[in-house]
Amino acid sequence: MFDWHSFYIPLMTFAFASSITPGPNNIMLTASGANYGFFRTLPHIAGVASGFFILLLAVAFGLGNAFKTWPVLQTILKYIGSAYLIFLAWKIANASRPEQHNGPAKPFTLWQAALFQVVNVKAWIMAIGSMSAFTLAGADYAVSALVIAGIFSLINLPCISLWTGFGVAIGRFLQHDRALRTFNICMAALTAGSVVLLYLPESSL
Repeated sequence: MFDWHSFYIPLMTFAFASSITPGPNNIMLTASGANYGFFRTLPHIAGVASGFFILLLAVAFGLGNAFKTWPVLQTILKYIGSAYLIFLAWKIANASRPEQHNGPAKPFTLWQAALFQVVNVKAWIMAIGSMSAFTLAGADYAVSALVIAGIFSLINLPCISLWTGFGVAIGRFLQHDRALRTFNICMAALTAGSVVLLYLPESSL
């Protein structure tokens, strides 16, 4: 019989390490926490968590094989993801305080955050990496895939929430417009800089 205990610890370690490290989601959640607060960022958090959970299941049950069958899809995804990340970096750099908007300030909605996972190459790397490394063969495949998706999502949620809280804490020290502007530019630079990482050999899907 398979030893599930030897399965959980490596999976949880991988899930934590990949979820807590900087990436497009965490950078944008930090910026959102600083600009809009934790409560208004909750839909963004929920969108990341639910979108990534769906992506994990999609990869587990066939979508991941599409990259092996048609490698050009990897290149297309990187180009689309790069363009969108640069656009988001521009949005972050030009963000202003909610009270300074003519209309209500709009952090990411649940659906926007969920759909972003489709072009988030780090999310694809995490999903494909976890499903390739930890799914079991034969009759246990479907169950192991569901367990992976569930555990990964449970670990991912507090990790991304922590980055949001970090942004909220930083936001308390950004009372001056110039300080907030500098912070947003730094977050935008990190977001744009993550595009470079997509083209390193280690980022290969």
